[in-house]
Amino acid sequence: MGVTAEDSGGAGGRRYVPIAEHGLIGDLRSVALVGTDGTIDWYCCPAFDAPSVFASILDAERGGCFELAASVPARTKQFYFPDTNVLITRFYTEDGLGEVQDFMPVDGESSEAERHRLIRRVVCVRGSVPFRTRVAPRFDYGTRPHTVRLTGEVALFESGDVSLALTATVPLEADGSDVRGDFKLSEGETAVFALDKVGGEVTPRHCAHTEAEEQFAATVAYWRRWLAGSRYKGRWREMVHRSALTLKLLTYAPTGAIVAAPTTSLPENLGGERNWDYRYVWVRDAAFCVYALLRLGFSGEAEAFMRFVSRHISPGDGAHSGPLQIMYGIDGRTDLPERELDHLEGHHGSAPVRVGNAAADQLQLDIYGALIDSIYLYDKWAQPISSDQWDDVCALVDWVCTHWDQPDEGIWETRGGRKNFLYSRLMCWVAVERAIRMANRRGLPADLPRWRECRDTVYRRIMSRGWSEERRAFVQYEGADVLDASVLMMPLAKFIAPRDPKWLSTLDALTEDLVSDSLVYRYDPRSSPDGLRGDEGTFSICSFWYVEAMVHAGRIDDARLAFEKMLTYANHLGLYAEEISHTGQQQGNFPQAFTHLALISAAFSLDRALG
Repeated sequence: MGVTAEDSGGAGGRRYVPIAEHGLIGDLRSVALVGTDGTIDWYCCPAFDAPSVFASILDAERGGCFELAASVPARTKQFYFPDTNVLITRFYTEDGLGEVQDFMPVDGESSEAERHRLIRRVVCVRGSVPFRTRVAPRFDYGTRPHTVRLTGEVALFESGDVSLALTATVPLEADGSDVRGDFKLSEGETAVFALDKVGGEVTPRHCAHTEAEEQFAATVAYWRRWLAGSRYKGRWREMVHRSALTLKLLTYAPTGAIVAAPTTSLPENLGGERNWDYRYVWVRDAAFCVYALLRLGFSGEAEAFMRFVSRHISPGDGAHSGPLQIMYGIDGRTDLPERELDHLEGHHGSAPVRVGNAAADQLQLDIYGALIDSIYLYDKWAQPISSDQWDDVCALVDWVCTHWDQPDEGIWETRGGRKNFLYSRLMCWVAVERAIRMANRRGLPADLPRWRECRDTVYRRIMSRGWSEERRAFVQYEGADVLDASVLMMPLAKFIAPRDPKWLSTLDALTEDLVSDSLVYRYDPRSSPDGLRGDEGTFSICSFWYVEAMVHAGRIDDARLAFEKMLTYANHLGLYAEEISHTGQQQGNFPQAFTHLALISAAFSLDRALG
């Protein structure tokens, strides 16, 4: 897959590259975003939630970046080396063709791997191409000054307790606190840049041509070996596998955590305030990821997440929000205070830039269903859960049986007050129903009479108070007449038959109210205020849920057309942010796990229906 950033004009004159004009590389600890102009404008080192080193995607002047591009006018195209997370950015100039190969070596998946390395290999493919580079780190989100020392081929950037070493095979020169270089390559020639986090026992290490070649080959082999475990052989193999590779990049190898997205504060609406930090483990998002990866045959990631759950998420840890928090740090920490970085202007001026997330203290009852459903699927498809894990499941289900009947903030983390959201009730039903299935299938001890009574009570409550005779549809919350795309999960969670007349009527109402072309809004903030200013785009996970709901309802042709349309909204590499604007632009944090796991699920359902 290739595409587009016409007339990039080399490395000069840049402010903001659109969110979609990026590729992603990573090492299962952190990631970097590489623009189609060859600039790395997002990189947190050494972990997803560490302060940024490069963040010009959030502030073109103060954020810091690593520019590497042709120094003459060039067209660019970007693609992934097949079946890998190695990114290639090509520069088409008047006198030749050059490319930058970006990757982060995956140094095993053990927690002992200390070297965090980012390699940029430049190759002249045809003719000759002049290149320019500028490496301008800005530590701690651009708040902490640093010094630079140039010694031979190594530039050492030092800032408090974080130091980076850049080794290069071309001459560099200091430019204040940055380094620059200009070089020209002829056909067949290469240049190598390697950026290492140094300190402790990790010292600057040369990355000459031979070592870069070896690490390139090892990284390619790692990703291809991993992807070979996929069981998917369907019609949309390239898109499904790109989604799988992306979900894998969002896993944190030392703990098994899965982040919702690797970025913070990319706006859901340009100029708006809907900017959030997604570099954490949402119980819901991670549990859904486990489901998608299990469907593809990747049980190792599911097992690692189950270890994370057992180690870091145990009933009784929670505060007033219940035994579970809705999100955790990648190391399992529960304290995620939210603050605004007033010195950063935000992507295209979309302030505020936030780090941390105050939603961690919200009550969202649906997470219990998401987590227990993923445990149920793991127990069924991967390996039976342990007796200690079953004790934890029982404790969670007992809590749900006592507390399901209360208002909460809901799946969309609204800041407009708690309500009796239908989706929250639905997933409480899922939590109890899946636990009953596990107990019955394996003969595990459980308070089944109480669980069954609770399950049936929740079911009747949804059918009576979640249904609007006036709208002929299931609604967002009890007593409302507004709709919410989260109810698309009702047939997918096996709560209601996918061709039940009430459900088909709801699907028609959702299509009329919330669907634009193939795109689905999660709700209408004007008729259902969420406590925030401004509008938002369509929500891509809902668009894929809509596809899957239509498949189950027997509307196969409509579902396939909507799915194919959704694929046209992916970026040039097959990546998706959280939302899509009314003009088709990617909005929100990027790439978004939610979107990619829903794509995988929708593709599976469509393939099965099409035969």
